[in-house]
Amino acid sequence: MADQQALDEAVEFTSGLIRLDTTNRGGGDCRERPAAEYAAERLAGAGLDPVLLERTPGRTNVVARVEGTDPSADALLVHGHLDVVPAEARDWSVHPFSGEIRDGVVWGRGAVDMKNMDAMILAVVRAWAREGVRPRRDLVVAFTADEEASAEDGSGFLADEHPGLFEGCTEAVGESGAFTFHDGSGRELYPIAAGERGTAWLKLTARGRAGHGSKVNRENAVTRLAAAITRIGEHEWPLRLTPTVRAALTELAALHGVETGLDDVDALLDKLGPAARLVEATVRNSANPTMLDAGYKINVIPGEAVAYVDGRWLFGAEAEFRATLDDLTGPDVTWEFEHREVALQAPVDSATYARMRAAVEEFAPGGHVVPYCMSGGTDAKQFSRLGITGYGFTPLKLPEGFDHQALFHGVDERVPVEALHFGVRVLDRFLRTA
Repeated sequence: MADQQALDEAVEFTSGLIRLDTTNRGGGDCRERPAAEYAAERLAGAGLDPVLLERTPGRTNVVARVEGTDPSADALLVHGHLDVVPAEARDWSVHPFSGEIRDGVVWGRGAVDMKNMDAMILAVVRAWAREGVRPRRDLVVAFTADEEASAEDGSGFLADEHPGLFEGCTEAVGESGAFTFHDGSGRELYPIAAGERGTAWLKLTARGRAGHGSKVNRENAVTRLAAAITRIGEHEWPLRLTPTVRAALTELAALHGVETGLDDVDALLDKLGPAARLVEATVRNSANPTMLDAGYKINVIPGEAVAYVDGRWLFGAEAEFRATLDDLTGPDVTWEFEHREVALQAPVDSATYARMRAAVEEFAPGGHVVPYCMSGGTDAKQFSRLGITGYGFTPLKLPEGFDHQALFHGVDERVPVEALHFGVRVLDRFLRTA
């Protein structure tokens, strides 16, 4: 069992990491090195030998290995990212990089995404060093740069250029899972991520005939682009159930006492109440227009217009996604990937999933663990290049009314101290025997 010092350090480290501004604005505008050095110093204090690695100066990653007691066992990767998305201080109740601890809550950018997990990992391995504990199998601890953008300076760089650091790793645990989800009926759900939709950030380009804004123009690039993005935005994607989503729906239906009704998923979702939020974004592919760029003067019809679309596909559905985009864009608009990453699928009947479930249920005996698929993506995508199967497992016990998912990239991001204590206990229990 994690000691009181581990619980205290999880809070201290969460606050300390938040105070190190690692805002990732995209396009390489970020510097994770201060947070990487902070983490490395605490890993070294636990008797480990952390390695700091950079593809770009200042974009620092940290990797360390904790030796297990069973050299024949496969290794487990435990990872978290050090960068955060931007925050406007004027919109917040407290300064987003204050790391303020007030009324039993740690405030600041990164409190849930995901410096809390980084802090809990550090607290657990340091507790083991004090107790002389070794896990069953080797653990590779990785704190990465650039997750909030392309991951080219982070997990992608590590997977491509330093695969030897992850030798023996077959599974991983990382971002977004095992947090309390209140379903509105007094029931506590703990969704563990066992899949991710693929990432398809798209650039659409329409070309036409430039000309005077007062003239007839049947080849208007703006009109062509507008028609294409309207078709994309209004498209009704067909239902596609992956094994993870199917398992999630089956378990949620049983908990709510309704027929599984997988032949009419939309009707089933209506019966699940708030719990439908866990799966509704992952029963279909999606494509949402997000940005437009066209023209330079009101009386000039431009020869080119550009739009950007956030697309996501389910595991096994990339070919369908591509073909659908070809149809929706039509002959006058081309599309290309600004950024593409794979969809992931992890088994929910594995020994590792069972151990995660057991660890959560030990400290949340009234909770119900369910699998789910993330609508977005994490560093697990890049680590999958090494044959590593990833799960989302960042345990937090949250009070009713605390909308964990809304705080990702949101204003007044914060995490309760008690949630961190729960997370340390669950991680300690799981990682010792994983």
